[in-house]
Amino acid sequence: MRIEVNDYIVIDSNICHGKPTFNGTRIMVSIILEMLEAGAPIEEIIDVYPKLTPQHVKEALKFAAKVTEKNLLPI
Repeated sequence: MRIEVNDYIVIDSNICHGKPTFNGTRIMVSIILEMLEAGAPIEEIIDVYPKLTPQHVKEALKFAAKVTEKNLLPI
């Protein structure tokens, strides 16, 4: 099963155990979010993962915001 979240992020049950990755790569969105949380600037992330662009990093943040705005527990 494959879900295209947007042009940048996909969830594919055959890639990285179904964790969100960047389209056309095996780079998990969570890795980029962890780097941002640790204080890495976008330029450093792009140096480490040259297949990504600044827009990929921005899309990771948008994705995280959308995921966390949903109610995960019934209220």
